[in-house]
Amino acid sequence: MPRRAMTRNGRITKIGRRWRGFRNADGGGTTVMFALLMLPVFAIIGAAVDYSRASAMRATMQAAVDTTALAIAANAASDTDDQLNSSAATYFNALFARPDAQNVHVAAVYSNSGGRSVVVNASASMKTNFMAVMGVSSVAISASGTAAWGMSRLRVALVLDNAASMADAGKLAAMKTAAKNLIAQLRNDATNPGDVYVSIVPFNKDVNAGQANYTANWLSWTLWDALNGVFNLLGLPTNHSSWNGCIMDRDQSYDVNNTAPNPADANLLSWLVSTLFRTEQYSSCPAQLMPLSNDWTGLNNKVDAMTASGGTNQTIGLAWGWQSLSQGSPLNAPVEDPSYKYQKVIILLSDGLNTQNRWTNDSSQIDARQQLVCNNIKAAGITLYTVQINTGAAATSTVLKNCASDPGKWFVLNQANQIVPVFGQIGMNLSKLHMAK
Repeated sequence: MPRRAMTRNGRITKIGRRWRGFRNADGGGTTVMFALLMLPVFAIIGAAVDYSRASAMRATMQAAVDTTALAIAANAASDTDDQLNSSAATYFNALFARPDAQNVHVAAVYSNSGGRSVVVNASASMKTNFMAVMGVSSVAISASGTAAWGMSRLRVALVLDNAASMADAGKLAAMKTAAKNLIAQLRNDATNPGDVYVSIVPFNKDVNAGQANYTANWLSWTLWDALNGVFNLLGLPTNHSSWNGCIMDRDQSYDVNNTAPNPADANLLSWLVSTLFRTEQYSSCPAQLMPLSNDWTGLNNKVDAMTASGGTNQTIGLAWGWQSLSQGSPLNAPVEDPSYKYQKVIILLSDGLNTQNRWTNDSSQIDARQQLVCNNIKAAGITLYTVQINTGAAATSTVLKNCASDPGKWFVLNQANQIVPVFGQIGMNLSKLHMAK
């Protein structure tokens, strides 16, 4: 009996031990089950990482094909298919710098059916890091960009500071290089003769409207005669052919508007407010301005003719830049074809603060006139870029900043060599205006 009881008790004890072992093993089972349940979660997170990389690659590719389409469009009509594709590959590969992209391919097609356009298509694949666990070893990436010639034409006024301070720190030379590079960009955008026109308006305190215009009926000689017309005191006709072409600010408030001059104003009392442009024999007269033109050689020659002298009056430069974009006297912008939409742009570059105008040397007073003309230019639907080249750590020009059409069209630079890339950026923006994407 005692031995049987012990056996029975021993069996019961073994069963109890097995039960406790199974119960203790329950924690391990839970761990395994948790790990199995987490596998899909890790797969989803990993897929999200791969998808994020693919999205970033696609965005970079899209930007690259858009820029490539614009860049190769200028010569697309004359390029062979091989030349067009070679140019596309050169631009695209320089822009699409993604080491994780495989099997990269880019192709360009020019078409003049239903309107001229260039289409750039690109494709690549991206090796996955996590999705491979689920059997997806790579993701296909593709993008397409189009540059199409729409019914849009460009008219651009380059209003360029020629004051004495521009001779410092290489500013004048850099501005000339930048201006000629921009003219080349704009020339490349012009497939037809009327597509793009450019004017050049050098300014300091005055602008130079051209000595050959001395007989024009939009000029007022009242002030010039008082200082230079000796023979007029004797009642004899004054010889205006000795005028050097310089024009001062118009009477207020015509100085901040593009009101057409009225020749009848010459018959009024000489000191009344006039719509005419008042002549001056300014000893530091800048290079003669050039109205809107597509004579690309002439425009480059005009840039080369610029020199630095005199004070700074950005107001008069802007006013004449506006005049160059306007129909009628004095500069007679080319007639606009109603079949087209015209994008009008003024690019003003100066090296800082206003110093002198017709009435004062007080910068704040000159700035106040400038803000008025800027407001009126923008209200007329003209896009206004402003660039300050500030090599001498002078104060940032508030009026230049406020004159820009928006913050993205205002640039402040501290080195002359920055002018060239900034004008290049502006040129690319103007290309986008001319070619509807």
